[in-house]
Amino acid sequence: MPLTNPWLSEPMPTNRLPRQRLDERILNLLSLQNMCVLATTGPEGPLATPVRYYSLDFAIMFTAAPRSPKMRNIAADPRVSVGIFAPLVGLASSRGAQLFGEARVLPPDHPERDHYWAAFRWESEHAERGRSLAEPPYDTLVVIEPSRIVYTEHWLRREGFAARQFWKRPPLDNHAAEEAN
Repeated sequence: MPLTNPWLSEPMPTNRLPRQRLDERILNLLSLQNMCVLATTGPEGPLATPVRYYSLDFAIMFTAAPRSPKMRNIAADPRVSVGIFAPLVGLASSRGAQLFGEARVLPPDHPERDHYWAAFRWESEHAERGRSLAEPPYDTLVVIEPSRIVYTEHWLRREGFAARQFWKRPPLDNHAAEEAN
């Protein structure tokens, strides 16, 4: 029987994508999707919650009710994992990412909130809730800047690259670290 995608057969390639290409693939996935599964841990164990998100570079962000189980878990342990994936048609279309990092809760008066809020498409949520579009919201914003990402795309095998690629946030250089302080 002929194979539709013979490049999916063994052996699997092990080559790593150049960093710039990996960055582009991840940013493309983050910008083309808007739903993720947020994994937190709390007193009752793990919790996986579907969340609508927005992205800014490699960061993802969302709003949440302050008393929700995910927010209680984040307050107790900010370490999170986030799963983002494209619709699956078959193995050749398998594409997704696992983001690992710490969730930061930015209340309305937090000095960094405006930087992220500029990329948050709050207008659609306001329309859904019947809120005025003339007044920007003051919701608490949750931001996850991943420290590492495991990116999977089986189509990469066609070009001789491993389907699973590993991304780590580059360390701040001395000049950038001084500006951050």
